[in-house]
Amino acid sequence: MATLNIKNLPDPLYEALKARAESQHRSIAQEVTHLLTEALGEREPLSILELEGLGKELWAGIDAVRHVEDERASWD
Repeated sequence: MATLNIKNLPDPLYEALKARAESQHRSIAQEVTHLLTEALGEREPLSILELEGLGKELWAGIDAVRHVEDERASWD
């Protein structure tokens, strides 16, 4: 397994990392590994089908066609 050394890490960033690690009951090294895995790990591709119905409560009672027309009219 590789070793990673970080030079010139700003103190506030280190303190935030330390606090986050403590809140997650991890060592600082474990927290860095977790954060890097989350940021760089493989993600499943999203399907547009998963978006079906998303946000429908925001559009309840609103005529979408009229809304788009009003928005376009405001651009002029």
